[in-house]
This record gives sequence, C-alpha cells and structure tokens, in this order.
Amino acid sequence: MEAHDDEERLCGKWRFACGLYSYNLRDVFTWRLLKTILMGQVLSLLICGTAVSCQYLADAKVETPMLQSFFNYVLLLLVYTTILSTRKGDRNILQILKTKWWKYLVMGLADVEANYAVVKAYQFTTLTSIQLLDCFVIPVLMVLAWFFLKTRYRLVHFVAVAVCLLGVGAMVGADILAGRDQGSTRDVVLGDGLVLLSAVFYAVSNVCQEYTVKNLSQIEFLGMMGLFGTLISGIQLAVLETRAVAAITWDFHISMLFAVFALCMFLLYSFMPVVVKMTSATAVNLSLLTADLFSLFCGIFLFQCTFSTLYIVSFVIITVGFVMFNAVPTYSALPESGSSGDEPAEVFADLTAESSSDQLLSAGRDAPPAAAAAAAAAAAL
Repeated sequence: MEAHDDEERLCGKWRFACGLYSYNLRDVFTWRLLKTILMGQVLSLLICGTAVSCQYLADAKVETPMLQSFFNYVLLLLVYTTILSTRKGDRNILQILKTKWWKYLVMGLADVEANYAVVKAYQFTTLTSIQLLDCFVIPVLMVLAWFFLKTRYRLVHFVAVAVCLLGVGAMVGADILAGRDQGSTRDVVLGDGLVLLSAVFYAVSNVCQEYTVKNLSQIEFLGMMGLFGTLISGIQLAVLETRAVAAITWDFHISMLFAVFALCMFLLYSFMPVVVKMTSATAVNLSLLTADLFSLFCGIFLFQCTFSTLYIVSFVIITVGFVMFNAVPTYSALPESGSSGDEPAEVFADLTAESSSDQLLSAGRDAPPAAAAAAAAAAAL
C-alpha cells in the first residue's frame, strides 16, 4: 500500500513538473487568455505598422534607423518623463536618478542598441536569416529569467516554444516557396552576428522591463526609457547618421512616413508594459512572432507579394504554441515580498535570493517578470 502511495506521489510530482493537468476547455480558454491573445496581436499589428512605413522609407532611399527610433524616444520623453517629473517624494525622477540611474542607463542602452543592430542587419544578410535568428531572443530570455528572475518553467512550456518556432520555420519555408525578396547578401556573417547580438540586447532589456513594470510602475519604466533612450539615441544619431539625415528630401510624404513609424512605436512601447504585466516577457515575444505574417499580409496588397497557404498554417501553429504556453502556469523561486508599500525602494532588488519553497504563480498574473520589446525588428518586409 505504501509503495502504491509513493508511486502516486511520484507521478503527481512528475505531472506537476511537466505541467500535465486534467484541464477542460473552460479551464484553458479563459477570458484572461483570450484577452492576452488579442492584446498580443495588437502589438504585432503595431510592429507591422513600423515595418510597412520602413519599407516605404526604404523605397524612398531613406535609411536612417537611428533617427526613426529617436523620434519614438522623444515622444516617450515628452509624455512619460514629464509625468514622472511631476511626482513627489521617492517616486520623483530626481530621487530615482540619485539611486538607480546606472540601472536605467543599462536598460536604455540595451534597448537602443537592440533596435539599431537588427535594423542594420537588413543591409548585410537575408530576410530568412533574420526571421530565423531573431527567434534566438526567446531561449536567451528564458535563460535570463531562470537565473535572474527565478522563473521556473515546466516541460509543456518548452514544448510550446518549440511549436512556435516550428511555426516560424513554416513561415520561412513559405517565403522561400513564394520567392519573397530575401534582401541583401553583402556580408551574411556580419548580418547574422548583428541579429544574434540584437537578440541578446532585447533579452536583457526585456528582463529589466518586466521586473520594473511588475514591481514598480509602468510610468517609471516608460519615463526612464524615454529619458535615457533619447540621450543615447541622440548621441548615436549625431555620430552615425548626420550625413544621411542631411541628405533626406523632406516633403509631406516623407514626413508622414516618419510620423506613422514614430506613432506606431510610441503606442507599442506604451501598450507593451500592460501586456507584459498580465503575462510574461516570453509569452509576449511568442505572440510577436506573428508580426512578420501581418507585415506579409500588408505586403500582398501594398507591395504585390505572393501569397502561400503555408502562411496561414504558420499563423495557426504559432497561435497554438502561444495558447499552450499560457494555459499552464509557471512558478517562481523568488521569496515573498514583505514590503507593504506600493513600490519597492530599489528597481532591481536582490534577485539571487532563493526561497525554501516555490510559489505557484499564474502565468498571466504574478509570474516573474521578463519582457519583450522587439519593436523595430520587423523594420523591413
């Protein structure tokens, strides 16, 4: 009898570790999950908007990725940094800068360089390589979340990620069969290296972002991102793109394209922390895998791209993987916070402390942070 009980306990632990539960459809397809799917696709549509506007700018021989990002950071500065500066006490921007300026500097630097590196990669390598290699952000993000945020995944989460990546493979295969423009092959090794580098930077930025929005506030994250993003991108713009900016022939058409790009990016950065707070960084990045598909669907009507049924198949596969990932909760090894305040005193408190027992957290509620900001990654069709 005892042997039978031990066997039952062992099977129970194994099912818990793998995430194998007897869910019915009502348990899986909750309103929270459906809302998460919808909001994730809104983010993908915003990325699609940046991709289409970038394509039109490229057709007009305007190649200034840093200038485009600079306008977005300026909007964040004008809106959220201004709001942050009106706060009083420890939540005021001056108090934040006194104690945590270097942490936000690192986060802003990672975000700016991630956006710049992936857009720059389009000049050297093919679209297929970029689509495949920028998925590297997901495993890097999971590793960083495991070590620094103490996020613990189950077997079903790894299977879900594999399913989503399979959907990306189907999308790339459809591109090849449809003869979609594969871009430059001027220096494939350099281009691929830039994509991998951008994936690492995105993962660092996203982990910092999710921890900040879940433990502090979205306004603080966006305000500090606007401040340091504007500073870093402004310096880089002056160093790298002065001649390219001077060569732009400004007219209504070009100005509107820059405005559409900046608005889509601003809405993306403003809306993403909301989705990140509901889910997790990994979940958001999985939902963003459909952004290339939306860009392609726009390209069919705007740029006469060839359609393939494999695109629909890849969209369905990615969606199935996303549902699998969110249907089973992750859990955290972080200790419970004893603070009674609304916001901790430090942005990045001690993340290395281990608790004696793991907390089961909902994947869409209190799961440990880790976010995604893959914004200008789809900057070319």
